Amino acid sequence: MLSSIQRARLVAKAASAGQKRFLSIHEYQSVKLLNAYGVPTPKSIPAHTPEEAYDVAKNWGSDEYVIKAQVLAGGRGKGHFDNGFKGGVHLIKGADQAKEYAAKMIGNNLITKQTGAGGRLVNAVMLAEKREAAHEYYAAILNDRARQTPVLVTSSKGGMNIEEVAHDDPSAIITTPIDHINGLSQSDALALAKKLGFSTESTQKQAADIFSKLYTIFKDKDSTQIEINPLTETKDGAVLCMDAKFGFDDNAEFRQKDIFELRDISQEDPVEIEAQKYNLNFIKLDGNIGCLVNGAGLAMATMDVLKLHGGDPANFLDVGGGATADTVKKAFELLLSDQKVSAILLNVFGGIMRCDYIAEGVIKATKELSLRVPLVVRLQGNKEKEAKQLIAESGLKIYAFDGLDEAAAKAVELSKA
Repeated sequence: MLSSIQRARLVAKAASAGQKRFLSIHEYQSVKLLNAYGVPTPKSIPAHTPEEAYDVAKNWGSDEYVIKAQVLAGGRGKGHFDNGFKGGVHLIKGADQAKEYAAKMIGNNLITKQTGAGGRLVNAVMLAEKREAAHEYYAAILNDRARQTPVLVTSSKGGMNIEEVAHDDPSAIITTPIDHINGLSQSDALALAKKLGFSTESTQKQAADIFSKLYTIFKDKDSTQIEINPLTETKDGAVLCMDAKFGFDDNAEFRQKDIFELRDISQEDPVEIEAQKYNLNFIKLDGNIGCLVNGAGLAMATMDVLKLHGGDPANFLDVGGGATADTVKKAFELLLSDQKVSAILLNVFGGIMRCDYIAEGVIKATKELSLRVPLVVRLQGNKEKEAKQLIAESGLKIYAFDGLDEAAAKAVELSKA
């Protein structure tokens, strides 16, 4: 069976695949958005070339600053580049070093614990002012489904993996519901800042102001997540957002065009981008059995049954309820683009989706793509009889089954042949 962690990741990604996706933006873009709402951050300027990094550093006003590779993934500081350079975050001195480090980052892939083995392409770096931290906190605004309201999640243990904090010390996490219309009251925000341990009346007021402004951004920009880690109280008495992570609801793209213009497709899987064009929900996995299914729930069940029989799914692919023969052909193209795929299992329950349309697409794909791997098909439901007749009359070597258990077992067997 799929692990609970993998299942949670798949469910989240399945909800955001295809037309259902949650936009993330780069750190330097997040800083600009925060500053536009009066939320304080260290001075930060992006550079897209080593020469631009040199010019930014030359005119900085001080000789010491931080350079950060810009990719949509966590763990940058402990990551490494495909050219052998270590670390995506460095404290540097002088314009020459800014140019040197930028040259080692820009145009190369940064590999972190969140990127996968291939890493993600760095198209820009951000130079940020160095500030001395007295204490680091955590703050995030999310939608809480159980409470049916936005919540502000905070902790006095910032600058570290918040999931580990929640696991090791649940009492360190403070969850504050927010009135979705009126936002966080000044008195509640101030009380929270005091509870977290901001050390002076001034820093408490600064933190409270940041909490309120973060919710304003969250509401104004149709955010799904704003995460500040760390939110830092500096030694000179300022409270600053040192690193920011944003997510935005794709359903609001029509009224958030300025935000969605920031999308960087170089940070996304090219196959998943291609799938989106055809309204296919596709997520690449690490196995060798290609899966083509209609419906996210059935797709999850199909992968579970494959695992039960000792197989390993190569992908999550949901063709949805409006697929055509051409859409199915494109789905096969996506599956076959993965050279590790050694068998394909197609599992369709026809409701809105007609099985004969799927069968037509299967036959078209098999003939036109010169299918190189064995294909196992299970079709049930609407127009099932017609679909089976089409496959039988096609003369193609397609393994057809009525039961999912038998179909999955055959797919696993063929994948190991």
